[in-house]
Amino acid sequence: MGWLAVTFYTAALILLFLPLHASQDRLVPGKPLSPGATIVSDDGSFALGFFNLSNLSGTPNRLYLGIWYNDIPELTVVWVANRETPATVGLSSAPSLFLTNTSNLVLSDGDNSSVLWTTGVDTSTSSSQTTAVLLSTGNLVIQSPNGTMLWQSFNHMTDTFLPGMKIRIKYGASTNGDRLVSWKGPEDPSSGPFSYGGDPNTLLQIFLWNGTRPVARTATWTGYMVKSERRYQQDTTGAAIIVYLSVVDGDEEIYVTYTVSDDAPHTRYVVTYSGDYHLQSWSNSSSVWLVLAKWPSPECNRYGYCGPYGYCDVAVQTCKCLDGFDPASMEEWNQGRFSAGCRRKEPLHGCVDGFLPLQGMKTPDGFVLVGGDKGTLEECASECGRNCSCMAYAYANLGGDKSGGNVSRCLVWTGELVDTAKIGEELGSDTLYLRLAGLDMAAGNRRKMSAVKIVLLVLGCGVLVLICISLAWLKFKGKDGKWRRHKKMRLDGVSTMNDLGEEKLPYDHEFPFVRLEEIVLATQNFSEIYMIGQGGFGKVYKGKLAGQEVAIKRLSRDSQQGTKEFMNEVILIAKLQHKNLVRLLGCCGEGDEKLLIYEYLPNKSLDATLFDDSRRVLLDWATRLCIIKGVARGLMYLHEDSRLTIIHRDLKAGNILLDGNMRAKIADFGMARIFGDNQQNANTQRVVGTYGYMAPEYAMEGVFSTKSDVYSFGVLLLEIVTGIRRSSSSETKGFPSLIVYSWSMWNEGKTEDLVDSSIMDTCSPEEALLCIHVGLLCVQENPNDRPLMSAVVFVLENGSTTLAAPNRPAYFARHNIELEQLRDDIQNSINGITLTDIQGR
Repeated sequence: MGWLAVTFYTAALILLFLPLHASQDRLVPGKPLSPGATIVSDDGSFALGFFNLSNLSGTPNRLYLGIWYNDIPELTVVWVANRETPATVGLSSAPSLFLTNTSNLVLSDGDNSSVLWTTGVDTSTSSSQTTAVLLSTGNLVIQSPNGTMLWQSFNHMTDTFLPGMKIRIKYGASTNGDRLVSWKGPEDPSSGPFSYGGDPNTLLQIFLWNGTRPVARTATWTGYMVKSERRYQQDTTGAAIIVYLSVVDGDEEIYVTYTVSDDAPHTRYVVTYSGDYHLQSWSNSSSVWLVLAKWPSPECNRYGYCGPYGYCDVAVQTCKCLDGFDPASMEEWNQGRFSAGCRRKEPLHGCVDGFLPLQGMKTPDGFVLVGGDKGTLEECASECGRNCSCMAYAYANLGGDKSGGNVSRCLVWTGELVDTAKIGEELGSDTLYLRLAGLDMAAGNRRKMSAVKIVLLVLGCGVLVLICISLAWLKFKGKDGKWRRHKKMRLDGVSTMNDLGEEKLPYDHEFPFVRLEEIVLATQNFSEIYMIGQGGFGKVYKGKLAGQEVAIKRLSRDSQQGTKEFMNEVILIAKLQHKNLVRLLGCCGEGDEKLLIYEYLPNKSLDATLFDDSRRVLLDWATRLCIIKGVARGLMYLHEDSRLTIIHRDLKAGNILLDGNMRAKIADFGMARIFGDNQQNANTQRVVGTYGYMAPEYAMEGVFSTKSDVYSFGVLLLEIVTGIRRSSSSETKGFPSLIVYSWSMWNEGKTEDLVDSSIMDTCSPEEALLCIHVGLLCVQENPNDRPLMSAVVFVLENGSTTLAAPNRPAYFARHNIELEQLRDDIQNSINGITLTDIQGR
């Protein structure tokens, strides 16, 4: 019967080792932790203790020391100390964890004959006052008597990445970095084959590995530093979770970390034993872990899935070939097998071939980092261009905190391009310059021939020039006057409309016209690759003219209402000169083509940044305040400081462009109107603009003035401070609009709760509250109550403690009506929007 007694004893011992009661949140010297007891964090979220995985076949008596969630019913371990050396249950003793006087945690086995695990703190100071504390973040720390942290479990992670942890890509002199390592199986916490961490060779990307074989790879780091917000929803009834990601490049370490919104349920990243990287959140309603995101996803984003020179188009979740390449095996490609990749349509000719820019790309693996810290894009291009084996290059200004914003990154590829993807505007989005056969050769030959002709002409006709000057002056004197009149007619022939609906010829203005041939060449015949945006009247392309990067707005040929707006924009902007207005460099009007050439602004529109979770990282509080002031100064110039009084009529986040330094420039003057010297307001039968930004008197009665622009500015200001779209009921606690929500919070004395949570760390509360106050003054129902833009600029620049309390703002209820009923009366600047009847409340 001895075996039966041993069985009962072992079963009783295992039950004893389950957590039965809790101690405080800390361990002190002389009071070890034994099986059956736990240390619980101050808020009750996490517990430290011994756990067993009794279903593990043949080993029911193995114990592990770990940390798990204490306040959910499912045992979910987030950290294991002795994952490779489990404690074995003895017949007469049990393992224990104790804190030594030398500030070390030591885990001994059941008979205390050997050490299974220790923290290995290197200290020569003995103290009986050192403590080991389990924090509410799930971090186990050893603290000295003066509060100095001597060791923390967050620096020795296992398979789980918790909020507040750091995944260090580099620290100190080491470039090995941290890795999350999966469990071997669902009931075996020993190290499995899968791991997640930084690339020790480049420090610029993160991998998911299976052993030494890459499973997936992130985009290469492009310099984003501060918090980036990503939103997730558990389900239709579950909690909303906001994850704030940060990349920190310090003097001693480079690491990735994240936090979650205050009201979020338990959230964690974990490398699963099956080889995926999950973002999970606990559902209190269904008592399960929900997977909010999984990587790699989609399937074509697995490492090398699309083969050499193929790329994963994330938007449509399939493999495609890079421009200038075709599938190596069309038969395999059609069957969904892409590993053979793609091959060039035309072989390279050597160093004479040019480079095609591919925007929104995850750059390939296998790059070489070249150049110094202060290199430029031109130097990077030259580095690749003079190497005939260089297949592609990519450049970025990493702009790290320690670098003062001027550390560059030049990557070049000399072999096959593998593991590429098109990711759009996601974090890590890059422009890949791909070497293609024959690119720009025709243009180069034309330029060479032109140069030869010029030289021959100068040498052969030098003597005749002096004679021809006098003859030409006499012969073409009259024709020159006709040409000048013709050139003016081209600009002024289509007149603008004044605010009474009457045509009014504009003032004379010389303006550069660009030949259509040059624009076609600069955009590769309006290739989709060069398209950077699409507006109400056409597409916008990026190109280079006379060595300068430009944005080219192409008026859609089938636009029914675009010609007047096109010429209106040419004439108005040509006369306006202000640093906060977009600069028009030229135009083209050949045949059916109508094109505007603007200065190129690399950071696109404000709405593309403010409302994009991956780009909001660029907008800290200082940047947002600078944008607000810039827009205010630009509007003040239009209303009060320019020779003409200009009403924009379509001020919105989409019409605020951001230059390379994130400075705001007001754009899109197609709807703008000119006021006379003594004119205060006007009425129109053709209401234009964007719902939510339009002032009520304009939307309902067609009456507009500088005060209708002030209203739009107020809406825009509230959007910038809150980070909420004007009509986002999902983020305004059920209120119909941002204006109503802001007014309600103001009345309840909760104005500070309006500030975007992603900028709280960088925000000045006084400045933010002042901006909200000004915004509410701008959206008051009575136009006469709204401030002038000059007053707004003064308050924003100098502050004020004597601002009047805002009156009740104006907002609307919308009722859908038949489209045809208003087609001739109302035009909205956003294509495809449902026209509505707007009524005041």
